[in-house]
Amino acid sequence: MGGGGFSMEPDNPKLDEYILKQCQKDRPKVCFLATASGDAEGYMDRFYAAFNEKQCEPSHLSLFKGHTNRIEEFVLQQDVIYVGGGNTRNMLVLWREWELDKMLLKAYQNGTILCGLSAGAICWFEEGLTDSVPTELNRLACLGILEGSNCPHFDGESERQKAYEDKVRSGEIKAGIACDDSVGLHFVDEKLEQVVASTSNSFAYRYWVEKGELQREKLTPIRL
Repeated sequence: MGGGGFSMEPDNPKLDEYILKQCQKDRPKVCFLATASGDAEGYMDRFYAAFNEKQCEPSHLSLFKGHTNRIEEFVLQQDVIYVGGGNTRNMLVLWREWELDKMLLKAYQNGTILCGLSAGAICWFEEGLTDSVPTELNRLACLGILEGSNCPHFDGESERQKAYEDKVRSGEIKAGIACDDSVGLHFVDEKLEQVVASTSNSFAYRYWVEKGELQREKLTPIRL
């Protein structure tokens, strides 16, 4: 998700409900990773407040105040991994140190749904446009489960539009998809299945370079 979900649209649960519907269980296990925010307690409290009201079993995994020394076993028990926003660079450094990146890939290969917004969106791609360094927008190498690049908050943070277009045009960042807030990209087996949105005026945009010229395709979502 380029933005949205419980943390950005607390009164609009459509994206979160869409995620839960993709799991073929009556009460899926949903684990929240708030690593990018430093496992901010307020962020995790908002997750529980939202998901305790849904047909699921919410939990979280903290790398700062851990509750288990059997992290891989815990991760592999989850039906949905939901990654929150924050500092993507710091998050990936910690994941790699704990080898959580390998555990998440194993979970995905076993059928766990991976999702998230902002940092929790770009992390799954080969590259992302991140504001992890204050006042800057930079390319960041990510996990590479999905090909290409991703840019979140495309309409919510106007400076991202020019930065992403310039970096794709120059080849600094791979071709990819930019998402407005409230837009989700639904991939199945690493292929884009459909684009969905929780509002009526948000879109996604595919960018690539052809014959030296930047190309853009507007992707109109299914309105939830």
